[in-house]
Amino acid sequence: MKRVYNFGAGPSALPLEVLQEAQKELLDFKGAGLSIMEASHRSKLYEAEHNGAIENIRKLYEVPNDYDILLLQGGASLQFAMVPLNLSLGNKVQYVNTGSWSTKAIKEANIQNLNVEIVASSKESGFDRIPQNINFSDDADYAYITSNNTIYGTQYKEFPLTKAPLVVDASSDLFSYPIDWSRVDLLFAGAQKNAGPSGVTIVIIKKDLLNRVGEGVPTILRYKTHADNNSLFNTPPTFGIYLLGLVMKWIDKQGGIKEIQKRNEQKAKLLYDAIDSSDGFYVGHAKKDSRSLMNVSFNIKDKDANLEALLIKEAEANDMIGLKGHRSIGGLRASIYNAMSIDGVQALVDLMQDFANRHK
Repeated sequence: MKRVYNFGAGPSALPLEVLQEAQKELLDFKGAGLSIMEASHRSKLYEAEHNGAIENIRKLYEVPNDYDILLLQGGASLQFAMVPLNLSLGNKVQYVNTGSWSTKAIKEANIQNLNVEIVASSKESGFDRIPQNINFSDDADYAYITSNNTIYGTQYKEFPLTKAPLVVDASSDLFSYPIDWSRVDLLFAGAQKNAGPSGVTIVIIKKDLLNRVGEGVPTILRYKTHADNNSLFNTPPTFGIYLLGLVMKWIDKQGGIKEIQKRNEQKAKLLYDAIDSSDGFYVGHAKKDSRSLMNVSFNIKDKDANLEALLIKEAEANDMIGLKGHRSIGGLRASIYNAMSIDGVQALVDLMQDFANRHK
């Protein structure tokens, strides 16, 4: 069986153990004579998987009991609209702009004709850092950040301390480190980078925010609707949630999120050390104090597109895929999410060092 090292930004690598378990159970789930994909979302067979996934998220993430865990659809992009629809009280909403995804979220809030304020931005420096000294107003309806910026390879090392409810788009660093829930009121993420396949969106929301929603918001777009119905208001993405549950079990088996964080730090150090020790052959996009543990964006000296394309080609020949940088900034990007092994990162580092020696 051939397996490549998948450095793609998402959908991305899933743990091999999870795929093997799903393969084993695909045709006959727990002796029921059908696939979990075929089971009614109202059946006890599926309900056990659904509730188990939610329970394991709460356990692994140490989510307090005054938060609801919702399993929705529509990806983070739908959350860009749902957050202001559900949390805005008509005062002002405040955002930090650190890249493409926060820019899209700001656009959705503006479409709703809200009083949108950008309290900090790294746009002027090419989104190469997380802004310092972020100050949200105490009376803002909510404060909004994107914890990790997939395209630019930047990540918050600590969330801002706010009195306004803090909303965190954690789509690309979900389950990669412990969360201080005393600082977070709503966290959302698409599952397709660290938690499962595409199609599932996880929302973790403080219960006291559920009743903010105004009367004019459609039923399906209300967090309260889904909280009141245990995320079963309509047919959920059942197979995706089943796989999400398997990933949660895999994280637990690895030693939990703290152990996952330790591995992520080791992987990132390997790759950043290779960039920093290349005598300028490789140049990272993010400032060192803002570097992401999940997405490493970099260029070859002088942004040499020909050499970058050659490295990508050689990587593919050595069973390493997904290294092409996002179309908006080009270059190279290695996404080293939870399922990427240390061996995979070491294989990439070995190739990068050999390539640099041949082309300096």
